[in-house]
Amino acid sequence: MSLTPKQKAISKALKKKHLIGWSEHISFPDWNIWNLDVKVDTGARSSALHVNNLKIYKSGKARFEVVLDEHHPLDSIPVTAPILKWAKVRSSNGAYMRRCFVRARAQIGPIDKLIDISLVSREKMVFRMLLGRKALAHDFIVDVSRRNLLG
Repeated sequence: MSLTPKQKAISKALKKKHLIGWSEHISFPDWNIWNLDVKVDTGARSSALHVNNLKIYKSGKARFEVVLDEHHPLDSIPVTAPILKWAKVRSSNGAYMRRCFVRARAQIGPIDKLIDISLVSREKMVFRMLLGRKALAHDFIVDVSRRNLLG
């Protein structure tokens, strides 16, 4: 049985995408952050990163600390980044909150891309970062039954 032109186009597009699980590792080389555990969340539009000591400067930059491991909250890396935008984001409990967004170069497996990240407290969450649909677009297919498929 031969494929229709539409089926061929879909098949070709799928071959270019990488299969990831519901949990993966992400690195931010420009921030010297490597293999941070991230929860892949196709229900979330944007990505969110847990930070401490967020300071906003008049120069349009944000300074914050990225906590690498929930069990070692003092083990953090200071980062300064230009503020991309401010936007209202609806959290998982349904409440809207105004958040600061930054743009960062992220590596997820073999993919290296710029993603937009909201800076927020995820202190009570298991994962320090949520990877949303906008960051996943064009590059990934998610298998929700598996994790850490990209090593």
